[in-house]
Amino acid sequence: MTDGTTWLAERQSIAFGGYHVVLARGLSPQELAERLAAALRYDTEHVVVPVGDHTGASLLELMEDDYDDIGLRLGSVGDWTYAVAYGGWQAEFGPLAPVSRDGAHVCLLEYEEENGKPVPPQFAYFQDGRLLAAFNLHLDRSWGYEKVDGDPATAARLQERLTAAGLPDPERRGREVHRAALGVVEEFFGLTLPKGPIVSGTLPAVLLEPA
Repeated sequence: MTDGTTWLAERQSIAFGGYHVVLARGLSPQELAERLAAALRYDTEHVVVPVGDHTGASLLELMEDDYDDIGLRLGSVGDWTYAVAYGGWQAEFGPLAPVSRDGAHVCLLEYEEENGKPVPPQFAYFQDGRLLAAFNLHLDRSWGYEKVDGDPATAARLQERLTAAGLPDPERRGREVHRAALGVVEEFFGLTLPKGPIVSGTLPAVLLEPA
């Protein structure tokens, strides 16, 4: 079964605290996990440690003694590989452009839902080490959104799609704008993410641990 990405706009769509999802084309699940481990901001090198198949809840239970740990559940759908982060992922990953080296396509969808500031949901798309497009999914100018950033041609075409969808729209609630913006980038980049396996199924899981 395949789904789009708009379901991520639901409250606590994956876990309490929000979601951090990375989709990739051109990488296996193992390669994606290894590149994400290398993208952590820690001074210490981290390695990928398989821990078997898990639901989101069972992976969090495994990690409950140290919430600062980061776990990933991995899967694939069509030509997309995906990694869903659990635990203390907030602000722990550096720029993901290097994850897209050697021709890979990498998409980041992230929302720190319980951040008290509050932080808007984020979207960014990279290819072969370059940022193609990025913006906050609330399209909220108070958080610096003026237009889509990235490759000028790609960013301009994506901005046109957002405008055609009636965005930004200050009269709409943040969650509605979030959902609508996800729908635009989903169609533009051909994104898909399977809700059932992620929300209620089991997937291969790994921990990112110091070497």
